Amino acid sequence: MTEHFDPGWLALREPYDAAARSPALAALLSAALPDRPRILDLGAGAGSLFRWLAPIIGRDQHWTLVDADPALLDLGLRVTLAWAWGNGWPADETADGLTISADTGTWRVRPLLLDLRDAPQGLPLRSADAVVCSALCDLVSRGFVLRMAAALNVPFYATLNVYGHDAWLPADPADRLVAAGFRRDQGRDKGFGRALGAEAPAALMSAFRDAGFGVFAAPSEWRIHGRGDLAMAEALIRGHSDAAAAARPARRRAAMAWRGRRLRAALSGRLAIRILHRDILAIPGRE
Repeated sequence: MTEHFDPGWLALREPYDAAARSPALAALLSAALPDRPRILDLGAGAGSLFRWLAPIIGRDQHWTLVDADPALLDLGLRVTLAWAWGNGWPADETADGLTISADTGTWRVRPLLLDLRDAPQGLPLRSADAVVCSALCDLVSRGFVLRMAAALNVPFYATLNVYGHDAWLPADPADRLVAAGFRRDQGRDKGFGRALGAEAPAALMSAFRDAGFGVFAAPSEWRIHGRGDLAMAEALIRGHSDAAAAARPARRRAAMAWRGRRLRAALSGRLAIRILHRDILAIPGRE
């Protein structure tokens, strides 16, 4: 995978991700798992999905966090260790990861350094009771999704897939320009071939249904509004305008002017942003 993610951005977005994901879909996944599930987390980064989902699953569980960035995996273990202590749960570093003695069970976490471009090749699928990921499937290609659907006979749970229906209020004359440039950037090759971008939810649902899975979907939406969300608003404004300018260099000046207006609106507390995603859960043989 050629994309690299800034740890600061991952930390900034974690509470918004947690607020957006569908608890109902997570509970449905938990009900489909065995008593002591083994979970494979693809593109795990700094481990935010584990920290959100493990308490919902609750019972004894073993996680393998897969990522191509060793620094992020190491950061994820350190952040998760501090998170466990902060929740009052005894936690220890082990030779291959962490062991957390939570109120509802023992949670074991181990990192696995692996480039996902060849997935599912190289993944320990035989020892997994579910494959999960967060904010990954809009970065990958259609071929990646088709290969995963063909290879799996366990639940596949993908959260926070961009959907392409965002709202920036109040409206700005350059919103369409920036949105079009941003969508074009989302589709560039992230190391897997042409990225799915906003096509990810439909591609996931189609591929897994064709492979005989029951497929469930739920909205997962970032909501950014007010001075308390200023850091996130600024990150989104800069990210969207940079991506739009890179995708359409001839319109860079218009994209940067949009950035200035949006930053001023955010600083004055007048900007509201909704970024729509969909969570997808596929369960084999489930209607």
